[in-house]
Order: sequence, then C-alpha cells, then structure tokens
Amino acid sequence: MQPESTKETPLIRGVGLGSATALNMIDMIGVGPFITIPLIISAMGGPQAMLGWIVGAIFAICDGLVWAELGAAMPGSGGSYRYLREIYGPKRLGRLISFLFIWQLSFSAPLSIASGAIGLSSYASYLWPALQHEYAVHNWAVDLPLLGTLQFRWLVSRATFVAIGVVLMAILLLYRKITSIGWMSKLLLGGVLATMGWIIFAGLGHFNAAQAFSFPAGAFTLSHDFFTGLGAAMLVAAYDYWGYYNICFLGDEVKNPERTIPRALLLSILLVGCLYVVMNISILGVVPWQEMLHSGQSNRGLYVVSIFMERIYGPWAASLVTGLVMWTAFASVFSLMLGYSRVPYAAALDGNYFRVFSRVHSKYRFPYVSLLALGGVAMLFCFFSLADVIAALVVIRILLQFLVQAIGVIVLRIQRPDLPRPFRMWLYPLPALFASAGFLFILFSRKGFLKEIRYAAVILIVGIAIYLVRAWHGKEWPFAGNEEVVDSHG
Repeated sequence: MQPESTKETPLIRGVGLGSATALNMIDMIGVGPFITIPLIISAMGGPQAMLGWIVGAIFAICDGLVWAELGAAMPGSGGSYRYLREIYGPKRLGRLISFLFIWQLSFSAPLSIASGAIGLSSYASYLWPALQHEYAVHNWAVDLPLLGTLQFRWLVSRATFVAIGVVLMAILLLYRKITSIGWMSKLLLGGVLATMGWIIFAGLGHFNAAQAFSFPAGAFTLSHDFFTGLGAAMLVAAYDYWGYYNICFLGDEVKNPERTIPRALLLSILLVGCLYVVMNISILGVVPWQEMLHSGQSNRGLYVVSIFMERIYGPWAASLVTGLVMWTAFASVFSLMLGYSRVPYAAALDGNYFRVFSRVHSKYRFPYVSLLALGGVAMLFCFFSLADVIAALVVIRILLQFLVQAIGVIVLRIQRPDLPRPFRMWLYPLPALFASAGFLFILFSRKGFLKEIRYAAVILIVGIAIYLVRAWHGKEWPFAGNEEVVDSHG
C-alpha cells in the first residue's frame, strides 16, 4: 500500500504542526465555552456541572487516540469518510457507511458552523440589546410512522441576520489559497488565547471560592436526576471539546501528516482541556451560578463572560471582552468551514458523492462548490436556537459517525494487522471502548433524548434510500456483480 502522503494531489501541502494545532484549537474553543456555561450549569443545577467538562475531557482524549491512529495510517483529505470506507471495505459495506457519513455531514457540519455564528450574534446582543428583538417564533411538528413526532422550533430575530452575515464573511475569507490561510489561523488563535488569558487572570484575581463551590443540597447524590443531568452536561461538553480532529479533514494539505496529525490532535486536547477547567472555575468564582442557571433555562442572556468582566472592571471591560469573544466565535466559524469543506470534495473525487462537489477553483485550487454548499445550509440553520442546534449536532454526529468510527478502529486492527500505523493507540483497545461507552451514555441518559434521535433516524433513512438509488443506477454494491465487490485488501 503506497503511503497516502506521497500520492499526487491537486491541493497544496502548506499546513505544518503550528498551523495544524492552531486550526484545531480555534475550532475547539470557538464560542462554545463562553456561551455554554449557563447551559451546562442548568443541566445539573449547580457548579457540580464542572464534572461534565472534566469527564468530557477524558472521553475527548480517548476518542482523540482513535482519530490519531486512523489519521496517521490514512493521512489524506476526508477524515472519517476515508477511514470508514477503508475499515468496512471500499467496495462493500464501507461504500454505504462512508456515503452516509458524508450525507449526515451535509447537516451536522452546517449545524456546527451555525452554532458559532449564533453564539457570535448572542454576544453581539450584549453590545446592541435591540438584536434580541424577535420578529417571529414558530413551532412545527409532523407525525412520522414508527418514529413518532418530529419537532422543530425556528425563530427570526435581528440577531439571526447577524449570524447569517458571519457565515457570509467566513466564506469570503476562505475563498483563497490554503497558503494564505495558515497565517490567518495563527492570527485568529492569538485573539482566542488573549481572550481566555484575560478571563483567567481577572477571575483568579477576584476569586471567591465559597461562591464557586456553593453546591446545592444533594449535588453529588447518585440519583436518577444526577445521571440524567450529567448526560445533558456531557452533551454540551462534547460540543465544547469537539474540533480536535479538524486537521484530519485536511490531510492532503498537511506537511508530514503521519507525524503532524497525531501531535496536533493530542496537543490541542491537552491545551484546551486545561484552559477550559481553569477558565470556568474562574468565572464561577465571580458570577453566581444561580444567575447562570436562569440564563441557561431561558436560553437568553448567555453572554456570561461580558457580565463577568462588567462585575470586575466595569462596562469598558465588558465591551472589550465581548468584542474578543466575537473574534473567537468568528475564528471557530472560519476553521470549521475550512475543514469540513474538504470532506464532500474527497468523497466526490472517489465517486461516492455528488460529482459537483469535486470541482476545484481553477486559480486558487480549493473545493469551492463544497465550501459554498456547506455555507449556504449553515445560513438556514441560523434560524434555530443555540440549545437546539447543539443537541441536534451532537446526537447526529455520535450516532452516524463517532460510534461507528470508534468501533471501526478495532475492526481495522483485526482485519488489517499489516496496515502501516505510524501512530498506535495507547492502551489499545481501552480508549476506543471508553469513548464508545461515553457516547452511548450521552445519547440515552438525557431527558427527552428521543427528540434528536428522531432527527438522526430520518437522516439515516433518507440517506440509505439515496445511496440505494445511486448504487442501483451505477451498478455498485449491493447491486454490482461479484467481480465488482471483491475487496481491494481482501
């Protein structure tokens, strides 16, 4: 098997370890930790919600080791698309599973991009409260056979149009060569780290331990409510940590990917995990968790960092940190759109997705159709609330990507022990098993968990139907003759 990093590619290998780690970190941090603190506090009803971030970090490391092994062994563009196809057979079941991954990404990637844009617009409403004015709110439901009722809630406010504008700006900035983007990612990361550093410095200098650790009665009683709350908190924490794998989607544009990808993955998880824990404790020591509980339940006034700075230094600091958080949120939208736009491109080149996504810009050499398509869908998702976007994103991604990939790394070890693995998972297979257990806990331990699972089920059923029609038309698995389905490595 020829190492994929030596194969010819129309893309430019311009991303080194520094840029790769920077892209992962700005993807991970984004607006998540600044706007989801009230959501995670309301999930568990007190500062014990910090367990969600701590346990979430452990599972992020476990899953990061899955990505590191696969990313080093198959360092091409496409990330999970490439991994799932090879694990389950590129001309057999792997063709269906990899298609379904791209299909769900057509929804989950824009959801992720939209969450950053919605978060930015939420913080902008601290500076301009009129942005919170809602023009329309509508609940929509449809009964589906066997699956039950599918529910949606969409809203139109002034902040909605700000979020759409953010997505448009990111598209314009990414409409260029990859070599122009490396320095851009480092500049954006500088703003992200400056923001977090200031918050930590301010919080520790005005820290009230009694307030930060004022746990409500029964906070750690191992009851049914405790575990359902922990599941909801871990769902939000999973959203906050995700992004450590972003560089895997850019494999064809990474220098020395067999070494750079695993290092960037693990470095970004460790650095961001430490920053999250220290920053969140700092905030809890200044802003009472009871205030954040109310914001999380109402899904309004989520700009807790602005309130935090106002309490310490006054309005000028609140305005400044609001601008910095908006910078951070935009950096996340930028990084997400860059990474995800390469995945449909890789699948289309392989003939396993709609051909139009394989088009590369004639001058700047980037997959412009994929970029524009994901950006357009993200704009539509800007009409939903942040809490709904996060829940749908995490559940869809776990069911249709992360679980099959964590199990798949074990399947690949068994089926292809001879495959070159420049990086091997530590303590194999425990990290893959722990990651799978964590994902299942998040899926089924929360109250009302069926709502998002129904979304994933609909996407899965429609995706299978589309694949079967395409496969029948193209005489591909499972409709191909026996000579067409012989596994390339079997």
